[in-house]
Amino acid sequence: MRVIECSGTPYEIGKQIGEGCGDILHHSMKTTFAVLSRGYGNSTDEVIATASKFIEPVREYDHILIEHLQGQADAIAVPFEEMFALRCIFEMSYYYKQIQGLCTSFAATGKATRDGKTILGQNIDWLTTYEPYLLHMHYEDGTRLLALSLGGMVEYSMNSYGFGNCANSLFTKADPYCFSLPLGCYLPKVMRQSSIDEAAKLLKQVARGVGYFHLADRTGNMVGIESTFEEVEAVHPSNELLFHANCYCTERFKDRDMAAAILPDAFDRTKRIEELLLAQHGNISVDTAKTILSDHAHSPYSICRHGAPNKPTAWEMTTVASFIMVPEEGKMYIAKGSPCENDYVEYTV
Repeated sequence: MRVIECSGTPYEIGKQIGEGCGDILHHSMKTTFAVLSRGYGNSTDEVIATASKFIEPVREYDHILIEHLQGQADAIAVPFEEMFALRCIFEMSYYYKQIQGLCTSFAATGKATRDGKTILGQNIDWLTTYEPYLLHMHYEDGTRLLALSLGGMVEYSMNSYGFGNCANSLFTKADPYCFSLPLGCYLPKVMRQSSIDEAAKLLKQVARGVGYFHLADRTGNMVGIESTFEEVEAVHPSNELLFHANCYCTERFKDRDMAAAILPDAFDRTKRIEELLLAQHGNISVDTAKTILSDHAHSPYSICRHGAPNKPTAWEMTTVASFIMVPEEGKMYIAKGSPCENDYVEYTV
């Protein structure tokens, strides 16, 4: 796993990311533009122009991210608009009807875990052509973040204020498409907040339609967020557990859920991770989390996901990284690739 240590102003942090991951970012942009234009005859310029509609709303929402992206763009000598478009892949996937993305996640705390500490875990399932890397960011105000980046598109983060996040794709009806802030652009500011309450409040304001998120902190506070393009709903823990795949659990959103048509295995993964968590209730630890995230029930469409035999490798979703967070200890454990085949490496925020 490539690790980039970065600090200074937002622009300087962005430039350091570009200098350390330029090859990955170039490859991610090339793949993204190819995916979004396949089958519909859209040019790269058209994709970039559509994504650019988000620039001013994002600038108003989070100028720090804009400076990050400018630094990255300057470091790898590409136009800012191309770098920005990479952060909009999930929204553009809806717009161009190239919907994809998986993932299975959980959070546990209190009586659910062996020592009472909060634990978050997730497998990131995506195209193998996107390489994950880890950012260790130090901001001038003292905020520190460990951010596992999926090829520069989005990050899964834990901060020095003692909370972390997981994120899963959701698929809701969107016809006509509703423009809102891109997921990859609103999450960074959420994870720079100094408390889980502030982060959850902000997330409820900006999350719309493309993803599920849960936040969990070192004191045992946990909350999930589901949304459509029009509405948002908090998901509260049961038995001190949160878990999710790629289908809605909010009853009033289920009639708009497209998972049955796009990712029917999401229902099996949701049921399976619930079974595994309840079986280990009171004993969940980093080691049991590793076992849960390596589960192969319903293979090849399992929690630990490998390529399906009936799909070309280039288009099949695979577990490209797995992570476990322990906010109280400031530790994040990451396996690059499938957790059943790769060791977890420990990092500290």
